[in-house]
Amino acid sequence: MTSGTPTTTPGAAPAGRLADGTGQGRTTIAASVVQKIAGIAAREVSGVYSMGSGASRAFGALRERIPGGGTSGASTVAGVAVEVGEKQAAVDLDVVVEYGVAIADLASAVRRNVVGAVERMTGLEVIEVNISVNDIHLAGEDDNRDEAPVAPAPTGRVVE
Repeated sequence: MTSGTPTTTPGAAPAGRLADGTGQGRTTIAASVVQKIAGIAAREVSGVYSMGSGASRAFGALRERIPGGGTSGASTVAGVAVEVGEKQAAVDLDVVVEYGVAIADLASAVRRNVVGAVERMTGLEVIEVNISVNDIHLAGEDDNRDEAPVAPAPTGRVVE
């Protein structure tokens, strides 16, 4: 993210604070909340196949195979990084797109959806949404290609 993006206070939980102006208190929104909202909003756009870099997707797939290791929250925030200030937020997304989709149009749609969702739900001003397209998914591509093919179980018959 750029140097002009909002930052969080060192030593404190990263969160955005919204001045309520009523004098009756302050609302604090955790960065993890903004991260989840942005991730869900990005995935809602048709043409987004998945989120995250190849390494983070592989790690996430491995984590989900471990009993109790996979959580829906972890997959929601994969490929999403945020910086949250008192009144503003900046979002970075790593995206895998489906083959055949116009990437520039998809990026615009993702950006609109993320900005709209974060601003509507949190009241924070989204100053930037940076999108990195890391891969293209082909419709017939086998997602489990790193697994060894399963050999048939022995039947006890002799095959010549």
